[in-house]
Amino acid sequence: MLTNLSIRDVVLIEALDLSLHSGFTALTGETGAGKSILLDSLGLALGERASAGLVRAGAEEARVTASFEVPLTHPAFALLNEQGIPTEPGEPLMLRRIISKEGRSRAWINDQTVGITLMRRVAVTLVEIQGQHEQMGLADSSTHRGLLDAYGVPSALLTTVTRAYATWQKLSAELSAARKALQDAAREEDWLRHTVEELSTLAPQHGEEEQLAQQRHALQQAERRGEAIGAALSELTPKDRRNSGPAAALRAASRALQRLLPPPSSAQAHTGNAPLDPLESRTNEALTALESAENALAEAENLLSRLADDSEANPRLLEDAEERLFTLRAAARKHDVTVDELPGLLEQLSGRLAALESGATHLESLQQAVQEARQTYETAGQRLSAAREKAARKLEQAVTKELKPIKLERARFFADITPLLPEQWSAQGMEHITFLIAANPGQPPGPLAKVASGGELSRLMLALKLVLAEQSAIGTIVFDEIDAGVGGATAAAIGERLHRLAARSVQVLAVTHSPQVAASADAHLRIGKIVRNGNTATHAAPLSAEERQEEIARMLAGDTITDAARAAAASLLGREND
Repeated sequence: MLTNLSIRDVVLIEALDLSLHSGFTALTGETGAGKSILLDSLGLALGERASAGLVRAGAEEARVTASFEVPLTHPAFALLNEQGIPTEPGEPLMLRRIISKEGRSRAWINDQTVGITLMRRVAVTLVEIQGQHEQMGLADSSTHRGLLDAYGVPSALLTTVTRAYATWQKLSAELSAARKALQDAAREEDWLRHTVEELSTLAPQHGEEEQLAQQRHALQQAERRGEAIGAALSELTPKDRRNSGPAAALRAASRALQRLLPPPSSAQAHTGNAPLDPLESRTNEALTALESAENALAEAENLLSRLADDSEANPRLLEDAEERLFTLRAAARKHDVTVDELPGLLEQLSGRLAALESGATHLESLQQAVQEARQTYETAGQRLSAAREKAARKLEQAVTKELKPIKLERARFFADITPLLPEQWSAQGMEHITFLIAANPGQPPGPLAKVASGGELSRLMLALKLVLAEQSAIGTIVFDEIDAGVGGATAAAIGERLHRLAARSVQVLAVTHSPQVAASADAHLRIGKIVRNGNTATHAAPLSAEERQEEIARMLAGDTITDAARAAAASLLGREND
């Protein structure tokens, strides 16, 4: 319910803070006192259209804050949670609006900036306004189906229809997808078969590209090593006869030096202690070195030969690896995928080919399942339609019973149930529900907001609210001059019904000129004007029991309050207390 309304600088209201309570509160005051400004201010907090004209003359901005006390299970909190706006258990829900003198508007919910659209969405779950010129809530036909269902349709039946519809739609979507896939596959059957055969022959494996690249690199390295070893060996053992090579050179050098030494017969003649010729000694050293070099060269040649045997490259293996790698990459480019995605592509295309081959059977099975699901939905939907028809007649009777005492005895209320075309069926059923009213005999029924006058519509909404009070999450209802054009017993009946509605856990605020309606209220606010420093301002104050009797007497008698008017006011209030 609405607990507090704080208004600053709105038209004639300079500063006004209202504390509101549960039950039925009457708002009264002389014509032009500012009751409409109060409702306009509330409308600002509910996200209604704003203009610079609402800002009090001389002020920079107009501000309105409305505080609500609602349980955490209320639909408003679900909307706020969707938008990431935090809520604290036990804390009030606060809607705040500021309008600058230039007409710019800003909005907050719980001190977090929000858009006007969200503010309106939240507000319509909290407050319903029934007025002479504007209707919110029940006049909106989109709410009628839910209200009728809440009034008299078993929730289990609604759940059955919702689930049946979801199953039907899910299977229908699967059928459409399968049909499209089959059609697509049929159009490309030749390409599909060729591609699957080509990829199956290629048989790509996940990770194969990296493995082949590593193998290719290793084989290339082995080939380069073999070439280097072969070059080294060719230098030691040249095949070209014109190049004798290092081994032949060493042997030739040794033979040349041998000629510097004396023949063996001469060497044998040197006996005893005869010293060797120094040149001969150094020649022997050189020959020894040449012999060592020749041995080392032979050892090097032997080592290189063995290394060549161990490092022998395999050109065929390298050729095979490169051919496989290049073939895989070419296939990947052809199908615009990576090499690692080729196995998945083969699986996907194979599945499509298999679907093509078995698609007709699967399609037939799905069609049968869709038909069965539709039949299940239709059966549940027909049961729901019957339950709604029964609830509609019950609702019509209940509302009609409330119309006569509030001077709408000639009016007829209808809960119209119109079958929908199959393509319009939904999770909510197979019909459209609209509340209609025929204000006079012989007049065709029409939408609530278009057929009835402002006062008639407000009274009709009161009757509906009495019947449907427990089916709505809205905790505050505002009636603006619901008593327009009526008086006496009719006004008393309206007041009694407003009181009864408020007793059903609904906060009722009613702007009224009727003393009978005001006397039925649980609380009373008087709205008036005061002149201060030459400026006129609107104010509102709760009335005590004595002040309330005086205000009702004024409403009965006008400007001059008589003792008879005071006695009549006391009588009205006494009747209320009986």
